[in-house]
Amino acid sequence: MAGKVETYVGFCLRARKITLGGGSIDMLKKGVFLIMVCSTASENTFKLALKYKKRFNCPLMVCNAGLENAVHKQDCKLAAVRDAELARAICANAGGDYELYTER
Repeated sequence: MAGKVETYVGFCLRARKITLGGGSIDMLKKGVFLIMVCSTASENTFKLALKYKKRFNCPLMVCNAGLENAVHKQDCKLAAVRDAELARAICANAGGDYELYTER
């Protein structure tokens, strides 16, 4: 059974309010409310996620269960949620396999 985070990500997919992949996210100028990165992503991809977090001034979520399972796209390591309410709902239900990144 899918958790609440996967359900909200599914809503983002249906509403076309999620952008997958670093190249596609790089094209966005504004309107990103949450960056999601897979825990199995490379160090360079994680640095890219941190860059996007700073650029869009939004939270960063690390997916320990694998982001590709949530977005149903093989080898997807990076995603940007472009809906404020869905991003807020995803962050509110973070826990377990999904955790918000906090800088140390």
